[in-house]
This record gives sequence, C-alpha cells and structure tokens, in this order.
Amino acid sequence: MTVRLHRSICIGTGNCIKIAPEVFVLDSEHINTFKEDLAGIARDRLIDACDACPVDALTVLDEKGEQLVP
Repeated sequence: MTVRLHRSICIGTGNCIKIAPEVFVLDSEHINTFKEDLAGIARDRLIDACDACPVDALTVLDEKGEQLVP
C-alpha cells in the first residue's frame, strides 16, 4: 500500500493525526507530514485516517496501484 501526501492541498485540520498519530504529524508550517519512524499500523486504520481528510490531501493506492482513498 502506498500513501501519497499532497502538501499543497493540506489545510492542517489534523483529522488524520487524531486517527493515526504514530504515522502523521503537523510540521512547523502546520502542514501534515509523515513521521520518520513509522510504527506498525493496521491497514484499515491507516485507510480511515487518510479518508478523514476533508480536502483529500491524502491518496491511498493498493498493491496493484488502484486508488482506495479518496
């Protein structure tokens, strides 16, 4: 699974961080970014975290490259 972050779209609501704080963090510009040391996270919870973005700044692709979110 691949997660793509479109920083130019992110508005920093933190919805993804509330669901998956071990994966996402806001940087000094209040834009979402990935943490350096990613802990294991359940696939469904990661998808839910990405799907919670109100502006679709996170895209999730499965192993075949098919888009799951948004």
